[in-house]
Amino acid sequence: MQPVVLALLYVLCHGLVVALWPGPAGVGSFVFLTGAPLLAAAACLWRARRDRAALGWRATALALLLWAGGMAFNMIDALGAGRADFTPRASLFLYVLYGVPLVFILARARRERLSISLIDAAMAALLGVLFFVHTASFAARVEVDAHAMSNMQRMFDIQNLCIAAFAVVRWLAGDVPERRRFFRALALYALAYLLVAYYINHYTSDDAFGAFNDLLIDVPFLLIACLALDTRPDTGTTAHPRLARTVQAAGPIILPLLLLVVGTLVVDHARPLAVAGFVVATLGFGLRSVLLQTDLLERQAALDQLARQDGLTGVANRREFDARLTSEWNRARRSGTELGLLLVDIDHFKAFNDQHGHPAGDRCLQAVAGVLKAIAGRGGDSVARYGGEEFAVIVPGSPLSGVLALAERLREAVEALPLPEGPVSISVGVGYLHPPALASADQLLADADAGLYAAKRAGRNQVILHAHVLDDEGSTHGTMDC
Repeated sequence: MQPVVLALLYVLCHGLVVALWPGPAGVGSFVFLTGAPLLAAAACLWRARRDRAALGWRATALALLLWAGGMAFNMIDALGAGRADFTPRASLFLYVLYGVPLVFILARARRERLSISLIDAAMAALLGVLFFVHTASFAARVEVDAHAMSNMQRMFDIQNLCIAAFAVVRWLAGDVPERRRFFRALALYALAYLLVAYYINHYTSDDAFGAFNDLLIDVPFLLIACLALDTRPDTGTTAHPRLARTVQAAGPIILPLLLLVVGTLVVDHARPLAVAGFVVATLGFGLRSVLLQTDLLERQAALDQLARQDGLTGVANRREFDARLTSEWNRARRSGTELGLLLVDIDHFKAFNDQHGHPAGDRCLQAVAGVLKAIAGRGGDSVARYGGEEFAVIVPGSPLSGVLALAERLREAVEALPLPEGPVSISVGVGYLHPPALASADQLLADADAGLYAAKRAGRNQVILHAHVLDDEGSTHGTMDC
């Protein structure tokens, strides 16, 4: 409530100055007209230090500073000329540039890399230059062309309407509370600015600064200052996720589309700039699309990796193990080669967990997984977390003696682990098929599981084979070996 009261006092003081001390060329009113956007910019910068939507607040502050600079040049020119009914070229340029940071932040998607933001900034800056050139062409003909003033007013109306419309859409489609609050503030400000600017430009354009109409100009800036200082949470409903994603995806097309439109408008009186606008719009959108697609592919690859990887140990998860076992089985069946499978279980892991705590249990799992990866991580072998304290190692194309030797090396390496809580051991069940065409992948898994069960039953900390092999007569039979 206090910011609102201060805003009302500001407008009241402005009105008193206009009534009692207009000053030469409306200088008293100019001070308040310059001060309002400066106060609003300060409020936005204050909010930027406390808000996750900091970039949006900073961009808005920059826009307000540009507008204040335009009004300051207006004041200097009015004092020098002794009249306050003329807008100098420098002021016009800053009033046009005022929209550039706003369009940039409205077009920007979330979490974009710096290079993409720089491309958008370059397109927004060129858009401001093209818009200024087109608007200045009308301003230069005001004295000789009866329609020039109305055309210039219409251009500012279009600029203000685009900013307001885009801001409202981003507000309604907001899915993150901080960004939703920012776009709500920007939308309310832009709507107020649109209405005030339309009234001032169309109904009081012949009036000089220093009249009571100036009080209306304070309103949008004081409004966004109050909104920036209001830190209460947004209680509005969030947008439907599909709407939010659609607006987020469509945002980047705003800048190149506006560049093409404004470039078309200036092609008659600034052809090189118009061509530059077309080129930058095309190349900028294409380049940012390539960079964005690269980011998406990298994120997709990272997500695919996470979907296949156990988050705690870093080895393949059960889902990836199932896929790899099927793949290796099919390959071995086609080529007629051997396929081995080790099922590894940490002995007495529940008691270890209960005695030392879950963090120690997690470290134990990570240490065992590290040993498995280090020793069984040769080309072709696949290590996975099968579930809980169980791991699996797929060993394709290796003779039975090699598979058993690998299992024994794993057992000895785990037993030698220097864990702070003391030594741990593993039981290993070995399944082996040759040639695999005479059995199934499920049979291989069942054999390894049977071997693991036998190792546990026999006292743990040992390797036991349960496999289907091809004998001399071509028939298969099961074997059990320690």
